[in-house]
Amino acid sequence: MPINSIFRNNGSKAWEETRKLDIVRTRYMKKLLLLGDQAVALGAIRSGISGVYAYPGTPSTEITEYIQASPEAAGIHSRWCTNEKTAMEAALGISYVGRRALVCMKHVGLNVAADAFLNSAMTGTNGGLIVLVADDPSMHSSQNEQDSRFYGKFAFVPTLEPASQQEAYDMMAYGFDLSEKQGLPVLMRITTRMAHSRAVVQTGPRREVAPISFPKEPSRWVLLPVNARKRYDILLGQQPELEKISEDSPYNKYVEGKDRSLGVIACGIGHNYLMEQYPEGCPYPVLKIAQYPLPRKHLEKMAADCRKLLILEDGQPFVEEQMRGIFGAPCAVAGRLSGELPRAGELTPDNVRSALGLPAAEGFAASSLVMPRPPVLCAGCGHRDVYDVLNGVAVGYPAARIFSDIGCYTLGALPPFRAIHSCVDMGASITMAKGAADAGLFPAVAVIGDSTFTHSGITGLLDAVNSQAPITVVISDNLTTAMTGGQDSAGTGRLEAICRGVGVEEAHIRVVIPISGNRDEIAKIIRDEIEYKGVSVIIPRRECIQTLKRNVKKQAR
Repeated sequence: MPINSIFRNNGSKAWEETRKLDIVRTRYMKKLLLLGDQAVALGAIRSGISGVYAYPGTPSTEITEYIQASPEAAGIHSRWCTNEKTAMEAALGISYVGRRALVCMKHVGLNVAADAFLNSAMTGTNGGLIVLVADDPSMHSSQNEQDSRFYGKFAFVPTLEPASQQEAYDMMAYGFDLSEKQGLPVLMRITTRMAHSRAVVQTGPRREVAPISFPKEPSRWVLLPVNARKRYDILLGQQPELEKISEDSPYNKYVEGKDRSLGVIACGIGHNYLMEQYPEGCPYPVLKIAQYPLPRKHLEKMAADCRKLLILEDGQPFVEEQMRGIFGAPCAVAGRLSGELPRAGELTPDNVRSALGLPAAEGFAASSLVMPRPPVLCAGCGHRDVYDVLNGVAVGYPAARIFSDIGCYTLGALPPFRAIHSCVDMGASITMAKGAADAGLFPAVAVIGDSTFTHSGITGLLDAVNSQAPITVVISDNLTTAMTGGQDSAGTGRLEAICRGVGVEEAHIRVVIPISGNRDEIAKIIRDEIEYKGVSVIIPRRECIQTLKRNVKKQAR
């Protein structure tokens, strides 16, 4: 029976309020098929956020894109940030004025945001603040497979790790409430499979945005040593309560089992993989962990009840290492460190099955008709012309080294170009070229994309200018953040002005159009700038072929 049917339609205030409630329920309480990223995004919208701050990075990108496209998100700030550090700091500003904010990034982005993230645990929060980090075990699109749960422990903040898309949605409201109650940021960690797989999610109504309110203790936001020491003592004093909250959390559950020869600790998505093996119920005691710090009492109970413990966790042996430290040698602990699970790579239903001693599941036979294909630069991509010319010029300089960066242009390391010699982290191309030049290498060339340049290349260019380093910087400008799907690039239309502002001489900022007909001209410009004994910047500018296709289709429509 609809709730408003118990009132007469007499225009009373009660009738009007309950009619509105029915409308809200009809509109918002639906089952939707969502990616994990989309579940996070919708959960954040419904939790009453005022802003989402992010730099695009797979597998987290779809969170911000969903909010940007959602009709419900009108009034929510959702413009892409220049990098993860600026995103973290802007979100902290929203928290300062008593409103809720979500910060999204991939795991290596948390390295960039680490200064602000760690210190946000010291300032604490006013409005709720969730830092969503998408880890990438197996390095599907990353340089490493670091586990962000270590950052949560390092910062002494609560950490959430959903086991399903439904939990990813529900944990948004739970996490924001936890952040506000404890006065701390909350780290939420998902992995690639959670981010990019779909499940049915039961959604709920939306919470209103809170009014602006200022911190009751302004001094905690000023981390002078005299204040920071006090805040650190308070933060450490909160840890027993955070552990108690984890022990009582609805997301950490201990389920008894008849066979106590083994106890299984299943973290996040690992719980899904475990239950997939036992559709009728696991015969062993199971401790599902989706909230940290570790629920010590549950762990002690399992260690006392079971002869051996198996730790299922996607990523690094975060829980396994702590279990060995807590219980020592007498308790047999199995997992990634002991070899039951692979030391590297993502957790999968197959390696979970193997760790449980179950026979391998039937699969599909490998096909000899399907050959592996390495990724390549798109046909018509301007980066192709840049690398063709660079390779031609480099022939005349036997010691030439080309330092590259993070972006789709990193594919220049693969055949047919094999044009670059390094790719380490965002912005490293310019500073590595500078360091090599400082050591006497000639010529040292850096290749960086427009979005990566504004993300973390500008400061490296400033270092080079201040040192008058003899390097040539190629900012390959395709007018977008192409590698993650074509998001806005912070430097579009501003690259020359930025380079001038940093101190690069006007005569040595050269803009070219990378097409086959211009190759001779571009080659001459590159040679001229290599011979210049200072910092020069060459900007090959041509729109990404994929965004161009999309823009043409939009115009046609």
